Amino acid sequence: MAQQLEIEFKNLLTKQQYEQLLEKFQIPKDAIHRQTNHYFDTPENSLRNLKSGLRIRQIANYFECTLKEKSAEHSHLETTDEITEEQAKNMLQGKGFFATEVAKRLDLHNIPIDKLTVFGSLTTDRVEIPYKEGLLVFDHSYYLQCDDYEVEYESNDVKKGNIIFDEFLHQYGIEKQKTDKKIARFMKALQAKKG
Repeated sequence: MAQQLEIEFKNLLTKQQYEQLLEKFQIPKDAIHRQTNHYFDTPENSLRNLKSGLRIRQIANYFECTLKEKSAEHSHLETTDEITEEQAKNMLQGKGFFATEVAKRLDLHNIPIDKLTVFGSLTTDRVEIPYKEGLLVFDHSYYLQCDDYEVEYESNDVKKGNIIFDEFLHQYGIEKQKTDKKIARFMKALQAKKG
């Protein structure tokens, strides 16, 4: 189990901006890896109401379950358990919950584990590169009938990270915009589809 404070800044990109950044940073195709997030909540949106998110992430044959709890504007407390493929399959089918540390955090918030269900999946092609004491991430995500592109910057320090990210956006001529987390963008697309 790992628990960490994640400090990240994000901004949506156009397809053209995304492709230009891959070119400018000379990203080879084999540096892009695919991951799929499967999102959970209760029918009453218990996690969403707490501004939290619960997912199982699959990267090739690696699986982990992560609970993200909002702690400040640009930071989240992440609790992650590595799980097996078999455990992931069972959790996705509602046959048990095998992420023990995540379960403890859910219990603290009185989230009924037996009511958790998968409400959707999102696939991302991701590139991560070290950048000015942090990590720069380029993402191309696919969900429902949507395609979107974003840049993220992960830092150890909110103030410093904010300055570095703003400078990055300015340097590459990217207009700063309020950008929701992937799970929130997925939910909006899901509601629009139902609507």
